[in-house]
Amino acid sequence: MTRWLDDDEQRAWRAYLQMQNRLTAHLGRQLQQDSGLSLADYEVLVALTDAGEGRLRPFALQRQLEWEQSRLSHHLSRMQRRGLVDREGCPGDRRGAFVVLTPAGREAIEAAAPGHVATVREFFLDQLDRDEVATLERLATRVLRRLDADEQG
Repeated sequence: MTRWLDDDEQRAWRAYLQMQNRLTAHLGRQLQQDSGLSLADYEVLVALTDAGEGRLRPFALQRQLEWEQSRLSHHLSRMQRRGLVDREGCPGDRRGAFVVLTPAGREAIEAAAPGHVATVREFFLDQLDRDEVATLERLATRVLRRLDADEQG
C-alpha cells in the first residue's frame, strides 16, 4: 500500500526540490558569469584540488562525483581542451590513467572559489542559524547513510 505524502510532507518536499533546483541554477549562473566555469567544471576542479597531489584515477573521480562514466569522459575531454585538466599515464598500470589538475585549472579554481563561497554563504548558509546548520548536516548525513545502505544491497 502506498504511503502518500500528507499536506505538510508534500509542502516540505516540494519546497526542498524548488530550493535545490533554484539554488543550483543560481550557483551555476554566478560561476559562469564570474569565472567562465560551469558548476560541473567546479565540481571536478574541487575534487582534484582536494586530492593530495591534484590527481585522481578516473574511476575514483567518477565515484566521488556520482556521475555516469560517459558524462565524466565527455566532460573531462571538454575541460582538457580548455587546459583545465590533463590525463597522464599510470606507471603501475599501462592501461590506466590519472586525471590531473593543470596550473591553469588550479588558477581557475582559486579565482572562482571566493565568489562561489560568497554566493553559497549569502543565499544558503547565512539564511540559517548555527543550530539549523547542525540540523541540516545531521539530516543530510542520515539520508546519505540510507542511500549508501540501499546501494550496498
